[in-house]
Amino acid sequence: MDAAAVDAVRLNFDPSGLLALNAVIGLMMFGIALDLKLGDFTRIIKSPKAPAIGLGAQFILLPAFTFLLTLVLPISPSIALGMILVASCPGGNLSNMMTYLAGGNAAVSVSMTAVSTGAAVVMTPLNLAVWGSLNPATASILREVSLSPVDVFFTIVMIMGIPMVAGMLVGRWFPGLVDRVRGPFKIFAVCVFLAVVGGALAANWQNFMRYVGLVAVVVALHNAMALSLGYTSARLFRLPPRDVRAVAIEVGIQNSALGLILVFDFFGGLGGMAIITAWWGVWHIISGLTVASFWSRRPIKEATP
Repeated sequence: MDAAAVDAVRLNFDPSGLLALNAVIGLMMFGIALDLKLGDFTRIIKSPKAPAIGLGAQFILLPAFTFLLTLVLPISPSIALGMILVASCPGGNLSNMMTYLAGGNAAVSVSMTAVSTGAAVVMTPLNLAVWGSLNPATASILREVSLSPVDVFFTIVMIMGIPMVAGMLVGRWFPGLVDRVRGPFKIFAVCVFLAVVGGALAANWQNFMRYVGLVAVVVALHNAMALSLGYTSARLFRLPPRDVRAVAIEVGIQNSALGLILVFDFFGGLGGMAIITAWWGVWHIISGLTVASFWSRRPIKEATP
């Protein structure tokens, strides 16, 4: 299969579907924020070591090493830019559940998710612009779409920043109501998201199936690198075992839903970017649960005083 052919593919997603996807991402962010507290952000000030190491691996090491990986692998420019886009996204919300299942430090995971989501407003467009422009092949795509980091900034503010603030305020002001609706609301948002994405895949099923095999190995390597960067960074700085697990999973689970939004909003559904971002959303669930299952069978022995 000609890897370069995927660069010519444009996945179809009509304006109403795109608007629905934006709205659903906002709803999901709102639902996540219902469980966030101001303490999740301030905890990083009181106990900064583990979250700071994880965020450094998330927003500095992962994009940098991803750029190097795109130079080594025999891939097309759109696939390379898709990898850089995914690496520029914040941690995914599933990481908190997977950290809990793995016996990791859930507080570190929640702190990293909260702070990385807020930081993504600046760091995602910045990393995409910086690392995407360093490779001449991917830089030509950025020039072609005239990507403005400012436009990406405002898009992220609208679909993540505002819903996150709104969800935290509702959680603070109406805790009783939130306790009653939290579960059903999250299930509803996830179901609607899956329905919208399923509709997009159905409309592009032939293209997706034709090229998903091309990106499967690339995504597996990329995700393994992300998990390894988080794990190695945490071990090098001698974090406790539970923190190591939290950081590894947090860096390995990316918010690919945000990436998918940006692909359709700014890159017209460019084939390689869309397919690699969509498959990341599937694969990191598989790899994350596999890692969590592995660690769950290896309990951490608490140090005796």
